[in-house]
Amino acid sequence: MGLGALGVAMAINQQFLLNILGFQPLGNAYLYYLIGIFLAIAFLTMPVSRLHPQRLQWLNPVLAIAALVSAGWLGRHGLDIIQRGWEYDAPLMADVMASILIILVLEGVRRAGGPILLFTAILFGTYPLYAGYMPGFLWGTEYSLIGTIRAHVLGVESIIGIPMQVVAELVIGFVIFGSVLVITKGSDFFMELASALLGHSRGGPAKVAVMGSGILGSLSGSVISNILTSGPFSIPTMRRVGYPASYAAAIEACASTGATLMPPVMGTVAFVMASFLGVQYSTIVIAAVIPALLFYVALLLQVDMYAARRGLKGLPRTEIPAIWPVLKSGWPYLLSLAVLIFVLMGLRMEARSPYYASLVMLIATSFKKETRLSLRRAKDLLLDVSKNIASLVAVLAGIGLVVGGLSYTGVAGAFARELLLYAGGNTALMLIAGAVTSFVLGMGMTVTACYIFLSILLAPALVQAGLNPIASHLFILYWGMLSYITPPVALAAITAANLAGSRPMQTGFHAMRLGMPLFVLPFIFVYDPALIMDGTWPQIIERISLTLIAIWAVTSAFESWIYKVGRIGTVSRIAFGAGGILIIFPELATSLIGGTILTAVIVVNLGIGRRNSATGT
Repeated sequence: MGLGALGVAMAINQQFLLNILGFQPLGNAYLYYLIGIFLAIAFLTMPVSRLHPQRLQWLNPVLAIAALVSAGWLGRHGLDIIQRGWEYDAPLMADVMASILIILVLEGVRRAGGPILLFTAILFGTYPLYAGYMPGFLWGTEYSLIGTIRAHVLGVESIIGIPMQVVAELVIGFVIFGSVLVITKGSDFFMELASALLGHSRGGPAKVAVMGSGILGSLSGSVISNILTSGPFSIPTMRRVGYPASYAAAIEACASTGATLMPPVMGTVAFVMASFLGVQYSTIVIAAVIPALLFYVALLLQVDMYAARRGLKGLPRTEIPAIWPVLKSGWPYLLSLAVLIFVLMGLRMEARSPYYASLVMLIATSFKKETRLSLRRAKDLLLDVSKNIASLVAVLAGIGLVVGGLSYTGVAGAFARELLLYAGGNTALMLIAGAVTSFVLGMGMTVTACYIFLSILLAPALVQAGLNPIASHLFILYWGMLSYITPPVALAAITAANLAGSRPMQTGFHAMRLGMPLFVLPFIFVYDPALIMDGTWPQIIERISLTLIAIWAVTSAFESWIYKVGRIGTVSRIAFGAGGILIIFPELATSLIGGTILTAVIVVNLGIGRRNSATGT
């Protein structure tokens, strides 16, 4: 806990230039210090083996001390590393400390990210050693062993490259904000707010889960912790009104997964994206908001149609809190959210906004005993923040090896050029290949790791092919997220299934169907950037309207239900879904054909309904 407090204090000191006790390290020194502190925490909090947590426990403090010593020594000599060019020619002690740190980084990524991510880090981290022997576009600049170690540890494009810089400058503050929100019971408020607004409506608990998990996850930025926070409340209430266990768990999994694509926080990866693109984070937020809202509209439509088709009701009025008392009790969270958005979007102070919002939340919640930050809650808060940052640092330091290996050898640029050549200018082929690659990598990596890897290899090719840069990067992010709700991995669905007591694979397939818009939306906004707010207002409004109609049509086909019409048969489902898909295409002719099909299906089914009513069938 003491290490975590030191790391957080250092981050605040650096962010606000406080110069506490005369301590204000250079950029590279600060990064080394952070890596040392949070790698040490990772070793102390993550077991050597998840299957046998008690095994080799004596090794944890040894590795923690080694991390503090090696990274601390490098931080102390940060200025020498820059001024004397140690990246190219370093003294013996620097080489020793760099070698120790690189081994510790690999062990950290193994514990935090798993064996697949470790293999990826080793494969690409050692690439400079054999790049000179590779054929064709895989050939790159070759380095010696000591040259590779120096480049990775003492250079600025690997371990302390963009991923770690983003964590140090931006992400730590948002991790603190998410933890403060949970510790002060902000999650309870947002679930109560959703219940007050939607609880009594048809299938109300499912809509509460969608809205509540969406808001909470968009602020915390974590899929699994969001499920574990809101799932114990939302899943039982969904089951109580008639949703099957697997379907209820799938709703929670989809709502929590989509939340990491929802501004204002969007998870760690969005900050990395802003750095790679060289734009302000607020630009990413503006681009991401419409696709995220469209996904939640699709999810709400599906759960409502499911409830309509099966005659499911909402919660009794007596169990639903009144809206005004809920809003009054939750004013600290609404105020802190307003502060976050104002400082983030209005003042354009992305890095400092979560600190201000967290401070406001802590002060505002101190007026109630139930939400006040007691000593016990302060310890829980610090522990939660420390573990979350430690996990991020361990993963992203390892991913830095991938970035460095591809960057130093020059293979990243060559790969993009070769991909363009093989695709022959066919962007659809490139997008399909990118979608499959993102999905497969997302099975074995964290979303952030998957995104970083493909943003180096695939995104440049998409941009060079003429696609919108932000749309291309969002495309990779969306497809990397899909493994959370798609079998065989479906980590979000499996987590929710454990809470619901349902079968994991059945839950995964339900989640995949509910999350179908996530499979389609990336292709839409890549080909039509108006959905990411890139275009004139008439274009943006037109595309949003047509996409909403298309989503309504496709979800109606999935659920066999059309509003004001009722149940529809198999032929009508197929036709209605096809009409919706035609409307999605950004061509006037296809939209008109799709609209005609939708109208015809509605007219025919209304006629069948009247005829059945007249004959009493």
